[in-house]
Amino acid sequence: MLTPESLKKIDREVAKYPPEHKQSAVMSALRIAQDEKGWLAPETIAFVAHYLGMQPIAAQEVATFYNMYDLKPVGKHKITVCTNLSCTLMGAESAVEYLQRKLGIGFGETTPDGRFTLKEGECMGACGDAPLFQLNNKKICANLSPETIDAILAGLD
Repeated sequence: MLTPESLKKIDREVAKYPPEHKQSAVMSALRIAQDEKGWLAPETIAFVAHYLGMQPIAAQEVATFYNMYDLKPVGKHKITVCTNLSCTLMGAESAVEYLQRKLGIGFGETTPDGRFTLKEGECMGACGDAPLFQLNNKKICANLSPETIDAILAGLD
């Protein structure tokens, strides 16, 4: 279900824990699976669970609790905008409106070409650099304005 490369990455994560606690690597294993597949289908979650020796429902609970996991296909570039209080006070609402107009989609939607998905996110711990968004769960893009958003989007393939 996953490539040998992904399984090696999961094995490296599992090795960080005592053998009887390899289930503790579930968050990392789900991230690795999502990086490979693009999202977490129920079969992928079940595969990860079995690989770690845990019940599929336990892995499903983790995948549904955290917003970094995608349980349906997303665009190549997932933009998760922080809309918590600090970011809202610093202009997140304007950044959201600009992104929605520019991309032609709302939260939870993907552009017709499959390039972008726009999501609403919880605090990302960078309030001093608000407003901000996270790109593909990997990179924080901060101090957003229409100009910085345009530059970020233009730099993506």
